[in-house]
Amino acid sequence: MASRNPRDGDLQMVPRRERKLMQPPRPPSPPPPSTAIVEYTPPVFKEEEEDLEIKLRRILENVPVRVSNTSGSSAGSGSGDFHQYRQMRRKEQDRLARMEVDYQKRKEEAEFNMRREERLKAAEERTAKKRLKRQKKKQKRQEKRLKTNSGGEENNQKEESSDDDKNSNGNATD
Repeated sequence: MASRNPRDGDLQMVPRRERKLMQPPRPPSPPPPSTAIVEYTPPVFKEEEEDLEIKLRRILENVPVRVSNTSGSSAGSGSGDFHQYRQMRRKEQDRLARMEVDYQKRKEEAEFNMRREERLKAAEERTAKKRLKRQKKKQKRQEKRLKTNSGGEENNQKEESSDDDKNSNGNATD
């Protein structure tokens, strides 16, 4: 047997290579290239996409599938099919009309809210500007009073006496 050449289907004895104990094991070699035209690669999802995928699966599992007004398996259409078609078409047109009305309503609400926010912002800016103007005017009046009070005590006494007269007449000051 050792003198013969190995043929197809014959087994041949080959000495085994010895491994060195000090070397780490080799990583597994990549799989041989496939001869398939298209290879399947599992999809790689991001965390957000994975959450959406899970939600979609849950919805599809829990929502029942309803099929109404299915046609029979017989060839040709009967006299009632046209009425069914008209009914389904009318329902679909109504659904689309409701969707359009809902879309327009949401669009108008969004535009209204945007305009409202702009008006409120403009009003707030005007109010802040007027508030600043009033505060400046009030501060100038107070500074003017302080100057007149420090300039002479006589003016202060005259103002107090005039205030007493106003109070005695029944007019309120405040």
